[in-house]
Amino acid sequence: MATIEDAPMRLSPAPLEDWLRDYYFTAEIDISSSGVEPYTMAELRAVAGVRHADIDQLVFDDGYSLGRPEVREVIARGFGNGDARRVMTTNGSSEAISLVLSALLSPGEEIVVMQPGYHLLVEYARGLGCRLVTWRLDPANRWRPSLDELDSLVTDRTRAIVVNFPHNPTGATITEPELSRLLAIAENVGAYVLWDAAFNGLVYDTEPLPPVSTRYERGIDFGTFSKGFGLPGLRFGWCVAPPDVLSDCVRIRDYTTLHVAPLIELLALAVLENAEAFLAPRLAQARHNRGLVAEWAAAESGRVSVDLLDGGAATFPRLHGMQSADAFCDDLFNRHSVLVIPGSVFGEPQHVRLGYGGSTADLQRGLERFSTALSEWFS
Repeated sequence: MATIEDAPMRLSPAPLEDWLRDYYFTAEIDISSSGVEPYTMAELRAVAGVRHADIDQLVFDDGYSLGRPEVREVIARGFGNGDARRVMTTNGSSEAISLVLSALLSPGEEIVVMQPGYHLLVEYARGLGCRLVTWRLDPANRWRPSLDELDSLVTDRTRAIVVNFPHNPTGATITEPELSRLLAIAENVGAYVLWDAAFNGLVYDTEPLPPVSTRYERGIDFGTFSKGFGLPGLRFGWCVAPPDVLSDCVRIRDYTTLHVAPLIELLALAVLENAEAFLAPRLAQARHNRGLVAEWAAAESGRVSVDLLDGGAATFPRLHGMQSADAFCDDLFNRHSVLVIPGSVFGEPQHVRLGYGGSTADLQRGLERFSTALSEWFS
């Protein structure tokens, strides 16, 4: 008879990806994204100083299991404690997160996850056979995280706490004192803290939070080019973790991707060495666009409730009078060619994810069509 250790991994469908798979490439206007406007290759080369000769000299050899040393070093300086032995480069942060979850967790172990939340941060652990304990963000409290509630959920059985601040899809975040308390809660029971910092640079009225790996021995940070850097198609990410955890990740990776492609790491190194030149313009654009969303929300206050929180490049409006926004989102796409994400993919069907990090012109046109669709819907 098969035991729980023998049971194969079973992953649930990812509703967000299912929705985007159908609509992402055909929408005229996309105001669904949680990231910022993507850069072109020409812009990347100009900002980072990458010459054609640099690319021409590249040899398409195999790469390092943990990543090219120079790339790990610059990540360690910018997103860790300076120790490159604690850094692994990955094919997007999704690979980093899945590798670490697979390395750390065993069937039956208890893990705290956030809801609403990105599917990888929730369902992957379930697929590994873990017992999920939900730390829920309350819309009635403007999605404000409660550290008291987290404290009540964590027990001696808790193997890991998986968090994402600023949060996707709401934009909620925590203060530095709250971060200290969160880490103290974890340390009290010896739990790992897995911190998805994809949106860490996208904050408006506060400073970015420090890496948890610099504050707590069992803190693990994940980073990506897909959000604030405006380079989602480069598929580059990283994690900063204890070396023993990275060793276990390599054992798993030996059966899958092996390493990040040398071309990607060449470009990534150039971007990381000029990080602020990529991040600052897109943060300024998101800040400006956030003001446009605030104006739109005020004009639509009878039909939409919007909480513009402290971080990220997306908000999570509630559409009044709808038990589910799925049909509205479908209609908005089919009749107006505008893409937003229905909140049902995050377990909140009365909401939608509205992104404001992209093109200002697209956002303005998208919000105009959104208002037209609302008028038609409620007429």
